[in-house]
Amino acid sequence: MSQKEYLDTCYGPVNKAIIEKARQIRLLICDVDGVMSDGLIYMGNEGEELKAFNVRDGYGIRCLITSGIEVAIITGRKAKLLENRAETLGITHLYQGQNDKVLAYKELLDKLALQPEHVAYIGDDLIDWPVMAQVGLSVAVADAHPLLLPKADYVTQIAGGRGAVRELCDLVLFAQNKLEGAKGLSI
Repeated sequence: MSQKEYLDTCYGPVNKAIIEKARQIRLLICDVDGVMSDGLIYMGNEGEELKAFNVRDGYGIRCLITSGIEVAIITGRKAKLLENRAETLGITHLYQGQNDKVLAYKELLDKLALQPEHVAYIGDDLIDWPVMAQVGLSVAVADAHPLLLPKADYVTQIAGGRGAVRELCDLVLFAQNKLEGAKGLSI
């Protein structure tokens, strides 16, 4: 690894080409199960669903939003608890029940007047690849499906639901010289 090609970040050395891609980001799109959560779904006797969300991920998302970067969620599942989580974090772009995530992605591009190079997407499974293949910065969580890992521009050091989203948020803020001044709101 040549020193000229990498920059030190709080998560270790990152290729300068990834930093340059992260510098362009104006929108982060997150999958949910396996990314914002650990992928486990707890089911109660009455059919209610519970998921655990990482507070560090939430703080990173709040830091992005307060730094002027949009955040969206595109997920294949639908759950009321996700509406609550999105509202708590200030995420206004929520697309649930999306079997074809590309449609929601294209709607977001039009709605926000962005180009693909301005978008980062973080996913964990093959359903995420059609969008990841089109964005400026494609990111897979550390424990993503094995076929997704080599396709991603960047693979987080941290697993989904354990702070992987925060790692990406910090990377984007670092690339844009906003990390040390970033402040999220209490979540």
